[in-house]
Amino acid sequence: MDYEEIVIGGGPGGYLAAERAGQAGLSTLLIENAHVGGTCLNEGCIPTKTLLRSAKLYKSCLEGSAYGVSCKDVKIDHRFVVERKRKVTSNLISGVTASLRAAKVKTINGTAIIKGRNSDGIVVSVGDKDFSCRNLIIASGSSPIIPNIQGLDKAMESGFVMTSTGILELDSVPETLCIIGGGVIGLEMATYFAMIGSKVHVIEAADKIAGALDKDIAAVIQKGCQDLGIDIHVDTKAVAFEDGTVTVSKDGSETTVSCDKVLLCIGRKANVQNIGLESLGIPYSVNGIKVDEYCLTGVPNVYAVGDCTGQNMQAHVAYRQAEVAIGAILGKNDPMRWACVPGLVHTEPEAAFVGLSDAEAKEAGIDTVVSKLSMNFSGLYLAENEGGTGIIKLVFDRKKKTLIGAQIAGGPASDLITICGMMIENQLPVDRMKEYVFPHPTNAEAIREAIFAAKL
Repeated sequence: MDYEEIVIGGGPGGYLAAERAGQAGLSTLLIENAHVGGTCLNEGCIPTKTLLRSAKLYKSCLEGSAYGVSCKDVKIDHRFVVERKRKVTSNLISGVTASLRAAKVKTINGTAIIKGRNSDGIVVSVGDKDFSCRNLIIASGSSPIIPNIQGLDKAMESGFVMTSTGILELDSVPETLCIIGGGVIGLEMATYFAMIGSKVHVIEAADKIAGALDKDIAAVIQKGCQDLGIDIHVDTKAVAFEDGTVTVSKDGSETTVSCDKVLLCIGRKANVQNIGLESLGIPYSVNGIKVDEYCLTGVPNVYAVGDCTGQNMQAHVAYRQAEVAIGAILGKNDPMRWACVPGLVHTEPEAAFVGLSDAEAKEAGIDTVVSKLSMNFSGLYLAENEGGTGIIKLVFDRKKKTLIGAQIAGGPASDLITICGMMIENQLPVDRMKEYVFPHPTNAEAIREAIFAAKL
């Protein structure tokens, strides 16, 4: 047997699984066919937030007069922003590589194919070389969904239509940009390009933007987009592409949207094809590899983590699944728990949520109490956000008097949501929550105010 662990895929789930295995003293091989860091570091979470930081700083300078600050000749250099994005990504990848090296993980570049089992264990090939292991962790990630739409193939070949990978490398700012998909990727890219001067159209097939986001929070995000000049088209589908135009359909009638570039981001699909899952009889579907609460597939000693499971395609989920899988291999009873998985979108304002929305709780038969307040109940938020429209919603179980869900728009929502998640995870009684001392002045005080406002 060559290794105790082989990990296929070097994204967040894969590289953390390999690192944790190495730190536990397990001989580990990590196989990555592109760049360590996966979608998150190379073409997703980190690059996007790096661009958004520059755009938000630029917007703050333009709006400085509302705070008594005058800025003249403010400009943003998109090429410089993209180059800085590359540096940030490169630094983080170097850090991941160093951590893997410190954990004594062997890393090779190539395409991994699962070959089956022999007397040495599970066999994985890379090119003409075979490697055997006791435990296999599949972290093959996901890819953008490319729908069958008239003219799409030709439009992608010409560069008129791009996925999130291509748009992050644009060296110029399109005068007009059409974004197909009003989910996290679409809204964040819409925010960036609208802030730096593009006219942006967002085409969303559903009846609202931001997917599973609570409708009140989504409404705040939509207003924020519209304030940036973004045109939001819901209940609308893209039906054809030609160079320079997108044909869209709504309520049975078709119109065209003229634009310089198109971003296609209607979702992602699990990478489950052509990696040899059949050789071990690993259960999977087009939606992903099936796993239990310990990330174990239907085959002994074979685990799957991250996007390839199709359960929740967020990097922090992949991180947690990696730790769960390694924990199971090491004999720990530490299952994956889904009640407190947060979600977020870095728009303007940003938004985040964790646990159940009021609608989801009612659907589950839970008698709820909802506390909804303006973020202006935080003195710091009011001081830092002229004309801020942020809100916070806390969803309580009336009978148990515990927090079961939270949704926030405004302020550092992506950081605040962790506080709510911990309260939900630990099932803190509301009386205990009220006893906790929140520092002043902070945005987090809005959480405290919402707790006290709950009519329980």
